[in-house]
Amino acid sequence: MDTFPLDHRLRFPVVLLDLGSTLIYFACEWPAISQQSLIMLEQTLLRGGLKLDGVAFRDQFKSRLDEYFTQRESEFVEHTTGYILRTLLAEWGYPAPSETLLQEALTAMYRVSEACWLIESESLATLEQLRLQGYRLGLISNAADDTNVQRLVDQSGLRSYFDVILTSAGLGIRKPNPRIFQVALETWGASPSQAVMVGDTLGADILGARNAGIFSVWVTRRAAAPDNHSHLDTIRPDAVIDNISELPALLSSSN
Repeated sequence: MDTFPLDHRLRFPVVLLDLGSTLIYFACEWPAISQQSLIMLEQTLLRGGLKLDGVAFRDQFKSRLDEYFTQRESEFVEHTTGYILRTLLAEWGYPAPSETLLQEALTAMYRVSEACWLIESESLATLEQLRLQGYRLGLISNAADDTNVQRLVDQSGLRSYFDVILTSAGLGIRKPNPRIFQVALETWGASPSQAVMVGDTLGADILGARNAGIFSVWVTRRAAAPDNHSHLDTIRPDAVIDNISELPALLSSSN
């Protein structure tokens, strides 16, 4: 088993980071991408021999996803896109589709949006700097599909910088549930007081860090989402930076 020793000269030897809108960003218009994603999902299922009314199936699947995306923000539980797809297919008369076909369909769906995620220009250099300074890095992403996140990590060249990569889909729990942060800290045997959490979402990254007793850093470059606006007066980060390149200086000033 790998061990990850901490540099105890650092006030916060563990740095936990969000992925989307923190290290990478979405460069497309979502409505068109969403529609194309659903078409790719449906076409893959049809080629696999499932007899579906394409438009009706796509509409129902999108409706289920929309309902779930709303629900998970209050329950902080992740049932995954795969679970939603299996449930709907059972209602269409396919209670036991092959796992291979399901994975092919989900991969085809997510490949459309994956092409739209680009790495922030500062991310790799900043992560390299943090590692050279002795920080141990972990990634925690809220996402409905673990393999989707793993592909995004690899296509962005991020994997080698992280000791641990956790997703809500993989664990079944979402930020701000403190448990997902505790699982990450177990990687190093670290306490919450030894870690910082860096992310763009007040209601997930910043509230989650506060719930877990972790120092929080809010990245504001791409933090204009409506969900953040509703939390501006109630969820206060411990520190604020515009983009990830400001993080090493912030951490150095705290040592």
